[in-house]
Amino acid sequence: MAKDYYAVLGVAQNSTEKQIRQRFLELAREKHPDRVRGPEKAKAEEVFQEITQAFNLLKDPERRRLLDSELASPSMTQRGSSEEAARVYISRGLESLRTGDVSGALENLEQATREDPDSGKAWYSLGVASQKRPGGMGRARASLVKACELEPMNAVYLEEAAKAFDQSKMYPEAAKFYKEALDWGGEKEEIRAAFETALGLAKSVG
Repeated sequence: MAKDYYAVLGVAQNSTEKQIRQRFLELAREKHPDRVRGPEKAKAEEVFQEITQAFNLLKDPERRRLLDSELASPSMTQRGSSEEAARVYISRGLESLRTGDVSGALENLEQATREDPDSGKAWYSLGVASQKRPGGMGRARASLVKACELEPMNAVYLEEAAKAFDQSKMYPEAAKFYKEALDWGGEKEEIRAAFETALGLAKSVG
């Protein structure tokens, strides 16, 4: 199977040469080995070499055409291609979120869920990002519920869903997700206290 150099740079397969060059320059500044000291320097050099190799291939039209043909071959299944594309969009979305670009994060993460609707990480990340936008809690809750449906034993997803419902004062749902987070993630004092509070509030309003 051909190595997906688009994924190495974190760009979509239909990116323009200008977009690829811009992304490479961003990564080159961020990942340059001179920024690293000590035992991690060898790993940094390896990463830098890989992104340089990816850029050198993708900027060459003929080599890029051959790569596209290999990636489109039967050995690169549609499922694998979709998962890879989703990972790229998730990475870009989380990077946008880290820098405060909520709109960019949502755009990329929504695309990730379209590329791979069965990715729990894509839905979870979309749920986290949606909470950063005013009025986005409804979308956040729905996305987090979807993530939990796809990965019902993931305590991190369950905790985030519980907190989203708790923040929305939807206490029965919050208590349910807190309980499942405790079941699958083990006993945590903070989660236990939040569960008991949500359960008490759910009973009082019920």
